[in-house]
Amino acid sequence: MEGPMTAKPDYGNWVSKRLIFAPSMIGLIFFGLAFWIWFSSIPAGLFLLGSAYLAYARYRFSSQGGNVQDQIRALVLAHLDWNGKGLALDIGCGNAALTIHLARKYAGAQVIGIDDWGSRWEYSKIRCERNAKVEGVDEQVIFQKASASALPFKDNCFDAVVSNLVFHEVSDEGDKRAVIREALRVVKKGGKFAFQDLFLAKRLYGNTEDLVRTIRSWGITEVEFVETRNATFIPTMLRLPFMLGTIGLIAGKK
Repeated sequence: MEGPMTAKPDYGNWVSKRLIFAPSMIGLIFFGLAFWIWFSSIPAGLFLLGSAYLAYARYRFSSQGGNVQDQIRALVLAHLDWNGKGLALDIGCGNAALTIHLARKYAGAQVIGIDDWGSRWEYSKIRCERNAKVEGVDEQVIFQKASASALPFKDNCFDAVVSNLVFHEVSDEGDKRAVIREALRVVKKGGKFAFQDLFLAKRLYGNTEDLVRTIRSWGITEVEFVETRNATFIPTMLRLPFMLGTIGLIAGKK
């Protein structure tokens, strides 16, 4: 006789079902119009192809398709050279996957996860708290609503700060370098950080070498840049510029 099912955390998928559903429906509408207006078959094919690509990405991000999403997230902690003592911050925690993995890796640390939990994503503070409880770290983590552009913390108050694919999504700050600087503001002198984002997208961050020089000019002691888009576990089809083709990681010590 089988026992009760064990609760599992729900971290979500970066490609939501509605993101796949919308272009597929538009494609089908154009496909129907093609019976009367032949050139409607062109946008029909494009929308359906886009929907198929997003479905492929969702599958590869999932545990059934290789768990690429989780492996990308793990790169942040792999480049965080921290002893795990003190207070840590996860900026843009979503459903708390990185927050919880950080807490589990460093059992002696206290971790705060912040997010604005907007309607665009299938994330919420309630889901974060549930996931933390399921993973057994609910007494080790705290979640609060905040924007990455104006962190509600004093200067130099965290021993470690992390973030994963969040900075480019901060809508209330057009200068994405300013978002990096705000994240570094709350790191203690001598504290560690690891940020992953679309750092290779020049329209957002400019030249990579210049970005690293700029970060050093803010008084940051150590800065390492890694082109994580080249990670072997990322399929070639996901390395397109609009998907994972511009991912990079900045890590170091303040």
